[in-house]
Amino acid sequence: MFEIEKDWNLKPDGFEEEKIFIQPEFMLRELQNEALTSQFHVSDIGLFPAAKFHYRERPNGCPTHILMYCVQGEGWVETHKLVHIQARQLIVIPAEMPHRYGASNENPWTIYWMHLTGKDAESLIRTYALDSGPLPFTLNLHARWIDDFEQCYGMLSDKPYAMNNQIYVSQCIRHLISHVGLSLIHSLQDIKGERYMDQAVQYMTDRITDSLSLVDLASHLGLSKQHLIYLFNKEMGVPPIEFYLRLKMQRAGQMLSLSDKSVKEISGTVGIKDPYYFSRLFKKIMGCSPTEYRSIPKG
Repeated sequence: MFEIEKDWNLKPDGFEEEKIFIQPEFMLRELQNEALTSQFHVSDIGLFPAAKFHYRERPNGCPTHILMYCVQGEGWVETHKLVHIQARQLIVIPAEMPHRYGASNENPWTIYWMHLTGKDAESLIRTYALDSGPLPFTLNLHARWIDDFEQCYGMLSDKPYAMNNQIYVSQCIRHLISHVGLSLIHSLQDIKGERYMDQAVQYMTDRITDSLSLVDLASHLGLSKQHLIYLFNKEMGVPPIEFYLRLKMQRAGQMLSLSDKSVKEISGTVGIKDPYYFSRLFKKIMGCSPTEYRSIPKG
């Protein structure tokens, strides 16, 4: 999939309907001397649509940070390892890092790209770990990237020497990068939270016949009690022990429907020694007593 064909057609740019803007040298000097852009500004920005045969190789890296967002098609990037880039993925290549990249031969990518320079650009990339590999975008992030890119590209290409425009573009892109970084962090936190919930529910289910404390569950997951309660309230709508009791009552309801065991036997099976406490708890959670539940026609 990643094999590069050494074909004379390979090219760095020159694609039909491409957009490309490169800051002239004198403008870069002015941006470096301007207080509001010296630590962060765009040196190059562009769009390569359906970039067949697109290929770049920089054995010594690039003096700027490269951000490429693939909106369609596929490609690949090689730095310290080779990675496949798909639609709605961002890849960031830090400054000075040797690299090469190219479009897929069968399904060439369409990429929005920009080169950033300045200490703040490096700090933002490091803060949000944007160079950690292909980063998937939500539809909202996808729309935000394209809208901000089109606006900034238009301002630079219409009035490239207007410092007010340059400052606006610098601030807009800075905010875009921060927004992307924060959104990706939240997305990863949501995924991690779901994994914790899956582990917690499995741990509870495996111990449905026992007693389980909040300390036991938090220790198993490697979380603080406070964070565990926060995750359960957020994901499940109830604290962990209440959720655990609900699982017990659901299991008890199954046994009431599918077996002839007594209420006392079922109470013991789900780890509750006092059948009277079990009956009160069952009615509170299930809406009726165990005896009434058993008499309800099922199926």
